[in-house]
Amino acid sequence: MTTNHMRIVLNDQPLEVETDITADKLLNQLNRHQPGTALAINQVIIPRCHWEECQLCEGDNILLFQAIAGG
Repeated sequence: MTTNHMRIVLNDQPLEVETDITADKLLNQLNRHQPGTALAINQVIIPRCHWEECQLCEGDNILLFQAIAGG
């Protein structure tokens, strides 16, 4: 039996998502696609321009946070 879902971890919380999902689609579904949002997958920062093509995988550890500019 094939499942259409996989498990990821988002900000230390287990989450079940559809198997064919990109970072961009996940953020839109969660209503978290806001200016200043930064995204890291498995401790690698993913530039916003790559979110649409960044396919998520089973077990990915995703950190979503607000980037803060400072000086």
